[in-house]
Amino acid sequence: MTDFEFAFSPYVPIWVVAVFAVLALTLAGIGLARRVRGSGLRIAAAILFALALLNPALQREVREPLSGVVAVVVDHSQSQRTAGRVATTDAVAADLVARLEATPQLEVRTLTVDRPQADRDGTILFEPLADLLGDVPPDRIAGAILVTDGQVHDVPKTAPFQAPVHALIVGDENERDRRVEIVAAPRFGLVGSKQTIVVKVEDPVAQGETVELTVRADDQLTETRIARIGEPIELTVDIGHGGDNFYEFEVANVEDELTTVNNAAVAIVEGVRENLRVLLVSGEPHAGERTWRNLLKSDASVDLVHFTILRPPEKQDGTPINELSLIAFPTRELFSQKIDEFDLIVFDRYHRRNVLPALYFDNIAQYVLNGGAVLVAAGPDYAGPRSIYHTPLAATLPVAPSGSILEKPFRPTVSDLGHRHPVTRELPGGNEDPPAWSEWFRQVEAVPTAGETVMTGADGNPLLVLSREGEGRVATMLSDHIWLWARGFDGGGPHVPLLRRLSHWLMKEPELEEEALRVVTGSGTLVVERQTLADTAAPVTLTTPSGETQELTLEEAEPGLWRATVEAPDMGLYRATDGRLTALGHVGPANPVEARDLTSTTDVLEPVAEATRGSVRRVADGGDAPRILMRPDGRSTSGSDWIGLKRSEASELTGVERVPLFAGLLGLALLLAGLSSTWWREGR
Repeated sequence: MTDFEFAFSPYVPIWVVAVFAVLALTLAGIGLARRVRGSGLRIAAAILFALALLNPALQREVREPLSGVVAVVVDHSQSQRTAGRVATTDAVAADLVARLEATPQLEVRTLTVDRPQADRDGTILFEPLADLLGDVPPDRIAGAILVTDGQVHDVPKTAPFQAPVHALIVGDENERDRRVEIVAAPRFGLVGSKQTIVVKVEDPVAQGETVELTVRADDQLTETRIARIGEPIELTVDIGHGGDNFYEFEVANVEDELTTVNNAAVAIVEGVRENLRVLLVSGEPHAGERTWRNLLKSDASVDLVHFTILRPPEKQDGTPINELSLIAFPTRELFSQKIDEFDLIVFDRYHRRNVLPALYFDNIAQYVLNGGAVLVAAGPDYAGPRSIYHTPLAATLPVAPSGSILEKPFRPTVSDLGHRHPVTRELPGGNEDPPAWSEWFRQVEAVPTAGETVMTGADGNPLLVLSREGEGRVATMLSDHIWLWARGFDGGGPHVPLLRRLSHWLMKEPELEEEALRVVTGSGTLVVERQTLADTAAPVTLTTPSGETQELTLEEAEPGLWRATVEAPDMGLYRATDGRLTALGHVGPANPVEARDLTSTTDVLEPVAEATRGSVRRVADGGDAPRILMRPDGRSTSGSDWIGLKRSEASELTGVERVPLFAGLLGLALLLAGLSSTWWREGR
């Protein structure tokens, strides 16, 4: 409540009062100049009338004081989950909140930060604090109290508000922590190349000592090196495959160290493939030849080399060689000298025509066994006596032709196994009965001898068979009518996804592996996927960065694809295994700030506490929170056993008290007295 002050509420416009006062004072002034009796009384009466028109009053505001707002931020970040800090933090925070809530004229707001913000590394406390107090006027902010280990990574350089920031630090000041840090690591690398990663082992207690550093690539031990603590060491690693390559660097635990979570560091290098090289050999021109060429040429990741045999050796008509516009087929260069440079060889309606000798087919078979890939797009040629099945390549082919050709309408159908295989799973229209695509009209009858039949054709005969041979892969398409889908005959069919998946499976695209375990990381979640051709998927054991394990039961999301989703609050490397396959996934940055230093500290928060006239102090395990005192602005805000918060000077207007001076009998009496005094003086 404030003191009384004068206020005016004129009955008439102010200019009317001004004109009246000027006229009255002018006339009274003339009277005074001429020494007319009663002029002074007339001036007093004019003043009283003018004041009456101005309606003066004594007025004061009635205000209710507003409470201050204090924020309590409780740190449950990953660094707090060591050495029992969370329990201590919660006990201190509970005691602190109880003390604050018992303080008059104080509103308490609490916030628990238990996971990193999206796309942010480290412990972020001040940004959530700003959001928590975003709707509070600056003069109502009493202060903020952080209960943390001091490892905060968004400390502002200037005071966030004009109120004290206090930090209560949990943890022992004599803690020891040995850790591995990634100093430098590439983000990308060509598959098959070597890259250098720089690693450093830190341990303030053992500077200069040597330790054994273990190096793993995709969870497989690759080497052991001797590293000197505090000095960087360069390590050369191989980029083994496309996609994420995980490299883990680990040192042995120390008996008295704070935690072993950061005794290992992970670098993730994305393997980038050079363009895949494909050799397409067409035995003769035909309607479907352009289908293969257009598909492979449209794939930006494929370099295509295409040959069509137009003039076989047996075709001799006497035309001189130098007059032919055809390019000679470089068989020796392709199938002897440079065969290993190709990722895939496609034989499109090829049959033996004395172009490739048997030795070269043996080279192709060895190429497959050593990791290459062959696709046979068969036509009538595959069923005849000149079939490439009657070459040394037959040892790697998964189907044997019977010699018959089935010429009848049929719809290609995905087999039961094919519905679970990533090459043919969920093909557009494939789940309908009959499939929602056009018919084909010719198929080579054959008997599968190996591999998996993922599509069937006329009379249930195998149409597309996939096989693994040695280190390589082979696929056989037993019809040359897929071009009908490409031309849109009778609505066409999904030739693009089918052929693209098929070619990339042959070239070992990881996403198309029929037996695979994957860990897909998101913001605070993990998705564990198991691709399998079996009817069920075994449980998966998931190991967290802290070493804890849990068993996951996968549920079928699609045919052949099983999935489970779990929370992943900790940043770091997660391992998943079902006893047969192992997969790795990493949450957060590969070298997170949160794990670089887990020892508690008062140094990080000292600058902001000093800028706001707050304090940073340690609290012992089981210790109570300090006393709370409300202090006026400008007074000290901390002591040996207490911390102070700024007392709020803000208030809310609840009403106005007004005492009119010329209202009622008092005002009327004053006016009548003024008039009467002038009449009385004039009557004498």
